[in-house]
Amino acid sequence: MSRGRVGDRVSGIRERIGRAATRSGRRPEDVLLVAVSKMQPIELLIEAREAGITVFGENYLQEAEGKIALLPDADWHFIGKLQGNKVKKAVSLFTCIQTVDSVRIAGEVSRRAVEAGTVVPVLIEVNLGCEWSKAGVDPAALPGMVEAVSGLPGLALRGLMAIPPAARDPDESRPHFARLRALLCEARRKAGGGERMTELSMGMSDDFETAIEEGATMVRIGTALFGDRAGRRP
Repeated sequence: MSRGRVGDRVSGIRERIGRAATRSGRRPEDVLLVAVSKMQPIELLIEAREAGITVFGENYLQEAEGKIALLPDADWHFIGKLQGNKVKKAVSLFTCIQTVDSVRIAGEVSRRAVEAGTVVPVLIEVNLGCEWSKAGVDPAALPGMVEAVSGLPGLALRGLMAIPPAARDPDESRPHFARLRALLCEARRKAGGGERMTELSMGMSDDFETAIEEGATMVRIGTALFGDRAGRRP
């Protein structure tokens, strides 16, 4: 891909984010663009950083470690499945962990953060479709988890994250996005989440505008920025 193409796509996506935010009665700056960079070459990440991307999302710790060393001035969010034996490394590398999906993992993040003398912002991942193939907390169990996690030391519970069931049309995902927003409101009111629990990480390349219209504060976009991971570029 010729140099500058990623920058052009960053500009186009920011324009679309801005229009969707306006439709939902919010400012464009209220929505954080997380560039999903897993399995992408560092050259494209550098191009994205030069185009103003400040936050990258990675799924794999070993891959992320090298990239973080080369782009230390960016923020890095972990958006993959977090295993207990990888928590210490994740706490040392990432500025936010979006995929806390159990009280056990939350407790391990808390323990490792306290050991490191830091506080880690986290999101609870919710399995909106109750799909066995996906990680995340069952929505019915969310209030109990919020209550258990919100007071842990070394951990700052900031909101919820979800990947809705696959859909051919973005509007098919709208009810799931609306449900996650409702779950966040309920958690803040009834489960002790508090006023700091404000983030909704939802929406990807195919449906981020719909997600923003339903209240997303973070959108995770990879393919629309970088192309697919098989080497083909849009």
